[in-house]
Amino acid sequence: MSEARKQKLQSLIYSIQTTDPFSVAWAKTQCRDCAPAYVTRVLKQLARDGHLEETVDRNESVYRWVPDKFDAVHGWIHRQVYGEQIKSGPESDRPREQLLRDGVSRLSDAQLIAILVRVGVPGESAVQAGTRLSASFSGNRLADLTDSSLPELRQMSKAIRKDSYCQIMAGIELGRRIAALRDINPVLPTRIRGSEDAISYCMTRFARLANDGKQEEFHIVTLDTQHGPIKDHRITVGTLDASLVHPREVFRPAIRDSASAILLVHNHPSGDPTPSREDHAVTDRLSKVGELVGIRVLDHIIVSKQCGKSIMAER
Repeated sequence: MSEARKQKLQSLIYSIQTTDPFSVAWAKTQCRDCAPAYVTRVLKQLARDGHLEETVDRNESVYRWVPDKFDAVHGWIHRQVYGEQIKSGPESDRPREQLLRDGVSRLSDAQLIAILVRVGVPGESAVQAGTRLSASFSGNRLADLTDSSLPELRQMSKAIRKDSYCQIMAGIELGRRIAALRDINPVLPTRIRGSEDAISYCMTRFARLANDGKQEEFHIVTLDTQHGPIKDHRITVGTLDASLVHPREVFRPAIRDSASAILLVHNHPSGDPTPSREDHAVTDRLSKVGELVGIRVLDHIIVSKQCGKSIMAER
């Protein structure tokens, strides 16, 4: 695609290089492979970059090549197509080559982001994009990158497009999942013996929800006869309401898992784990249904950025 774009630009510029001055209308007739709007954009960019001078004659733009500037147009074409791409720099300075040679731990934040951006755009390379984003999230703010939207990152760097944004977010999430697995497996309680075990388990197992959840989610953890965790299930997304959390949806997966008991879990995106009146109402309702179906509600844990809290322990 880059080679085709380069040839298109060369074809247009070669077709108008021998005429000076020339009108926009005339230029549009010289390159049959170029749409009129494309010709206008290229001429405007050449003028902005100092290769053409633009004047207006009878309401029509007329261009003249700037003396001693035309030879630089060949370099201009290269920059428009490739920008300052990673591949155009010395191999020893390219982030991917450095990663392969020295290991990923030796790369800076800017270099790691550049690899995720992968390719730049005309006028801004992936390396430049990585530098811009790294500067914007310097110090202790790097973790805020995961909460940034595509429009927010595009304001920082025009090289951030949909594909590069997806690559950045996917890379962050995959790294966090791997880190969570390394941290979780050795410390997760194998049995829930009380509220402290329940809080420890839920704060670790639902760490992403506690730290990054944008809205309330209600989950259950099914437990075996020894109160060992079997599986977790997401039941609802949205404001917790006793009328919306239907017992049928809560206990169906518990029955399917042959659970002896369950933990109720939900998050408070505000960061304050203090139970609300609705939280208590949901706990009471599901506890009563659990007694009827023979599956005990062992505890209801609220997870948040601050800490976890047990509703049962407060009673």
